[in-house]
Amino acid sequence: MQFHEEPSIGDRVARLRTRRKLTQEGLAERAGLSVDIVRKLEQGVRQTARLTTLNALARALDVEPSVLVGQPATFEVRGDDEPSVLALRQAVSPVSDLLGEEPDPEEPPTVAALRDTLRSTERIRREGRMGEIGSVLPQLIRDAKAVARASTGSDAASAYAVLAEAFQVAATTLTALGKEDAAFTALERSMDAARKGNDPHLETVGVSSLAWIFTKQGRLNDAERVALATAEKIEPGFRSRPLELALWGVLLLRAATAAVRLERRDTVRDLLNMAGAAAARIGMDRLDYATPFGPTNVGVARVNFLVEMEENAEALRSAHTVPDLAALPPTWRARYHIDLATAHADLGQEEGAVRALLTAERTAPEWMRYHSTSRRLVADLREREHRRTSPLTGLADRLNIDG
Repeated sequence: MQFHEEPSIGDRVARLRTRRKLTQEGLAERAGLSVDIVRKLEQGVRQTARLTTLNALARALDVEPSVLVGQPATFEVRGDDEPSVLALRQAVSPVSDLLGEEPDPEEPPTVAALRDTLRSTERIRREGRMGEIGSVLPQLIRDAKAVARASTGSDAASAYAVLAEAFQVAATTLTALGKEDAAFTALERSMDAARKGNDPHLETVGVSSLAWIFTKQGRLNDAERVALATAEKIEPGFRSRPLELALWGVLLLRAATAAVRLERRDTVRDLLNMAGAAAARIGMDRLDYATPFGPTNVGVARVNFLVEMEENAEALRSAHTVPDLAALPPTWRARYHIDLATAHADLGQEEGAVRALLTAERTAPEWMRYHSTSRRLVADLREREHRRTSPLTGLADRLNIDG
């Protein structure tokens, strides 16, 4: 499948602004931005914008930020029968919920087999193999439902725990593809399954995912509120286990992600310091419920927040202090290199930006094709470049960015 040339952010802003009968000045005032930013985006002088800017514009236009950014609508298609994002939607909201279940001729799998499939699915998601997750996750959801229906006692509770995690993977995948409405539905179903399961931590993990979905929707105050409220409930004590410290730390980072886009810099620094203290107590990087936490992840988060706050030189200096990047999953490492590319680009260091982008691509090539920030950054850098052939041109071709 080839991606056709996508409307720019400015095209989308102009179309929505006109539909809402706003002038450029009116939109800028409503968003709390300089009219020069609106004008340059609409004229195509600027191809990218900070997430704080996008969130402000989205609130002013009453849309989700992903509407302005644009997202590929389906998974990469390699054949006529390859499932698309539609398969995930159908698994999350099947018509059988309305019409009733049809008899299944196959025996449901064992709980152990479900857990094995879940671990494999989480690994695929962490590695950014988006096409594969569209193939395996819908069936995992159906299988977990079947086992939960057919079982009683501890087996049913275990099946519901797997179902809760599978719905969480569906929610994060759909969010990454800009389908926050379906992601929210998946997370509601995850929380319901978690209450029937036998893992007391799954609801906390669900709140962490909910905070991320709210952030992607531009509901930044809601994201910060749910993350901090849950973090307060589970605040660890002197004898808390590393898992409990990690879950608390992840919630703090989720809250900080919303706070940085609300431009609450002091809050961001406080939350980052607390998360750093939790990571230091653990002393090593962990991977719980497909989410990393530890000294490395806190270091990567610090770089991300500095880039978001446009403290780009400090972000590049801070990058040298990240302790063990190899400890993170590929998609986390790739996102870190995108942050470095953004910092280099904002400082006018195009060669450094391209190097970081190529590193991100080598780390998680399929994920790169669906990551909107990566695509925007490549398009913006290519606008600045005058050579017909270059590593950047090759990257744009591989990402199927036309023009």
